[in-house]
Amino acid sequence: MKRRKGIWVGVALLMAGAAAVAQQPAAGVAQPAVPQPARITYLLGPDDTVTIHAQNAPDLSEKPFRVDAAGEIKLPMIGRIHAGGLTTEQLEAEIVTRLKVYLVEPEVTVGITEFRSQPVSIVGAVAAPGVHQLEGQKTLVEILAIAGGLRPDAGPTVMITRRIEFGRIPVPGAVDDPTHQFSIAEVKLKSVMEGKNPEYNIAIRPHDVISVPHAEVVYVIGEVNHAGALPLNEGDSLSVLEAVSSSGGMLHTAAISHARILRPVPGEQKRTELVVDLKKIMAGQSADIPLLAGDVLVVPGSTGKHAVYRALEAAVTAGTFIASYGVYH
Repeated sequence: MKRRKGIWVGVALLMAGAAAVAQQPAAGVAQPAVPQPARITYLLGPDDTVTIHAQNAPDLSEKPFRVDAAGEIKLPMIGRIHAGGLTTEQLEAEIVTRLKVYLVEPEVTVGITEFRSQPVSIVGAVAAPGVHQLEGQKTLVEILAIAGGLRPDAGPTVMITRRIEFGRIPVPGAVDDPTHQFSIAEVKLKSVMEGKNPEYNIAIRPHDVISVPHAEVVYVIGEVNHAGALPLNEGDSLSVLEAVSSSGGMLHTAAISHARILRPVPGEQKRTELVVDLKKIMAGQSADIPLLAGDVLVVPGSTGKHAVYRALEAAVTAGTFIASYGVYH
């Protein structure tokens, strides 16, 4: 029995050894190349600056060369080269071809030291609005991060405008402007930032204009811990209870059965007044009410503060409340 067990152990070892040999590359047989990381695909353009390292060509090496308005660079020994529209690899190949007149098997490396030809304008509710350069391929989320990210008062959507020459924006609902020179699209930020709709995290192209509008706001005043404006970051409305919670909750002096919503009347200076019974809403006896853009939720206090409530109401109607409180109080 022991002898049979030893035979099986030997067979197992032989099979393991054979499998290991089979996994080794056979001599003289070409093996698949291991994929190498791809270099960033960036097309050179006017005002970009490159630095060239060329072995045995000191007049050419380690010096900055700027691409001019015509897309050309002027290099010692080899003269003008049209670099506009080329990648660094293509420019390297062109320089090598020119240097073969003077050198045997020249070795050339091109690096980009300044990106200037692919600007993207980012405006609105971001931390660092302005003109930013595309250094290689960037997505919408990446370019917003380069601009410092979204501000707390950013709205729920972003507007992208693109020159038609760079292709139409590849999202549903994209339209051309009346001149047919630009493609325009609106993208919901929340779904993109949370990764729910990655197809909307599109590649950004040179000269895109990305506008992040400020969110619409609602106002909460009266017997709450933090009166002021609340941005509608998530959509078009905020419920009464959400607004009260975001304002730090109500004070113990609040008359919770006598709250009011002051709602703008389109095309007029006045507001309509809706009575809100917060006590019933919190008890589940009444439905929560959505606040719309521009609404003012007033949580009054005791009867002695009735005059204060009326003064606030008058201020809201006159349009002075927004100036007094700003977006954040």
